[in-house]
Amino acid sequence: MPAARRDERVARNEGAHVSQFVLLRQRRFAPFFWTQFLGAMNDNVFKIGFTSLVTYQAARFSGVDPKTVAFLISAIFIAPFVLFSATSGQIADKYDKAVLMRWVKNFEIAVMLIGAAGFWMHSAPLLYACTFLMGVHSTVFGPLKYAYLPQRLAPDELIGGNGLVEMGTFVAILLGTIAGGVAAGIGATDAASAAGLASDRPPPGAWWLGGMCVVVALVGRAASALVPPCEPSQPGLRINWNPFSETWRNLRLAHGSRTVFLSLLGISWLWFVGATFLASFFNFAKDVLSADPDVVTVLLAMFSLGIGSGSLLCERLSRRRIEIGLVPLGSIGMSVFGVDLFFASHALPAAPHLLSVGEFLRVAAHWRVLADLFLLAMFGGFYSVPLYAVIQSRSEPSHRARIIAANNILNSFFMIVSALMAMALMAAGVGIPGIFLTTALLNIVVAAYIYALVPEFLLRFIAWMLVHTVYRVRLVHAERIPAEGAAVLVCNHVSYVDAIVIMAESPRPIRFVMDQQIFRSVFFGWVFRHAKAIPIAPAHEDPAALAGAYDACAAALAEGDLVCIFPEGKLTRTGEMNPFRHGVTEILRRTPVPVVPMALRGLWGSAFSRFAASGQERPLRRGVTSRLTLAVGEPIAAADASLERLQETVAGLRGARR
Repeated sequence: MPAARRDERVARNEGAHVSQFVLLRQRRFAPFFWTQFLGAMNDNVFKIGFTSLVTYQAARFSGVDPKTVAFLISAIFIAPFVLFSATSGQIADKYDKAVLMRWVKNFEIAVMLIGAAGFWMHSAPLLYACTFLMGVHSTVFGPLKYAYLPQRLAPDELIGGNGLVEMGTFVAILLGTIAGGVAAGIGATDAASAAGLASDRPPPGAWWLGGMCVVVALVGRAASALVPPCEPSQPGLRINWNPFSETWRNLRLAHGSRTVFLSLLGISWLWFVGATFLASFFNFAKDVLSADPDVVTVLLAMFSLGIGSGSLLCERLSRRRIEIGLVPLGSIGMSVFGVDLFFASHALPAAPHLLSVGEFLRVAAHWRVLADLFLLAMFGGFYSVPLYAVIQSRSEPSHRARIIAANNILNSFFMIVSALMAMALMAAGVGIPGIFLTTALLNIVVAAYIYALVPEFLLRFIAWMLVHTVYRVRLVHAERIPAEGAAVLVCNHVSYVDAIVIMAESPRPIRFVMDQQIFRSVFFGWVFRHAKAIPIAPAHEDPAALAGAYDACAAALAEGDLVCIFPEGKLTRTGEMNPFRHGVTEILRRTPVPVVPMALRGLWGSAFSRFAASGQERPLRRGVTSRLTLAVGEPIAAADASLERLQETVAGLRGARR
């Protein structure tokens, strides 16, 4: 069998990997998953039950404004994130995370007993206090959750593990919403509430809510008992109990890496968007859709299924790598469908009464609303999962939990601002659809700002789009591209997009050595300037540029970066490889590092190659997309990397296919 054909078969086999759902059968992940799942579910059983009671049975709770109570509950819940996140991050770094999870679940049981008393006594102050305490529970658990994953999962499992956690969180939100909403509606006396008649006797729903919250907390504690030990990251850490100075210190730690810090801001912005939508659902259902409380469950079901689907799809779309190119894709989709939700909300027929679920679903216009919610949330999954993985992978293990704590601080700040913005807009007469539109437009501004600061996100998006639309890429031994450490990559040069294809398939950023003329072009120049490419020119054209390129390559390799060079020095005009030039050997002479040979197959004949200039007829059978292969060879020591051996190795990897 020819080598190229054999490698194609290897590439197909490499694409078949173990599903991320296998983690749900492993002790290192499953008990942790169910512990966090039940905690998220209980949060929402309580919050949705409380919100439903005060929205639709306001007469039972004196002094509560049903129009703004959902935003108030949200603000109270996240206030502890501002106050205690810094301390929680230190505790998570200092102690065994499994032991801490069990203590957190003990605390949850006590809190839910207080909440049950609040439901049975229909006491708003007691329920507000329980909301705050549940916020404390989540504040402590957050750093544990996201710091546990990178300690227990391999790097290529992080995307799948985070996807499962995000999916599980929103399925838990959905189930908690259904359970909380159904329980709150048991035995409700709408007529009495409408007439303003309060009863001293709690309805049966209050008993159900209280009992359910306590039972879920007990089951969560049982699950936490099975979480395996997880050694502390920094056991000698001395805890600073001053939340203000420690909060500032955590934010400075997070700011140490520009990409990590802006990823934190990106996630916090997602929580701003999500909090705005989720807290609006009850009023959206009642005042805009003219629907009863059960329809809120349908709205949240679509939102939860959307973000769960997006989170799970991330692993397949990213090929189990941390693919930050999905982040801009997610932000684009969130804005598009957020804006469309505004217009869909103004195209609804009038309803003579509050619609039941069946009546709501029989109206065609409502399906557009549901589709917008599903797709907005699905793109939110594309947005969030890679960002969480970036933070986990690029943070120092010794203070990873404190970085997560800094994330929680920022999240809480953004969510509080979200609640204040929504309340201010409603006070100014802006309806719920207007709040949705404002949020979607702000998302465009925030996304553009972040991508301008860190072009890596946008560059990876361009590369990802190229290899998932124009090209379909098969990988052969892509694991040979080093995950860390300095190395020189050498590859044949077939088209203007060779570097973008390699960039899209690399697990880490690459510094490309780029012809000075291409570097100065309008589109490709913009891409490669932001990718920190190194422009080079022949000695007879610009000796200063050549010397500067060698110096830049040496500096990049000294910093542990990957440097990629196309030793042919120019695009092929015939499809055959040009002789390799001495630039690569000069780079290795200055900085002896391993050389990783690579070959691209199938780009000859594409729109970005010089196929048309060759005088040959373009084959129409290529269709809309081109199939190509990136084959990676075994690393070669610098001492053995002669030009002859490198060219022979790259030619062998390419095979007969151009």
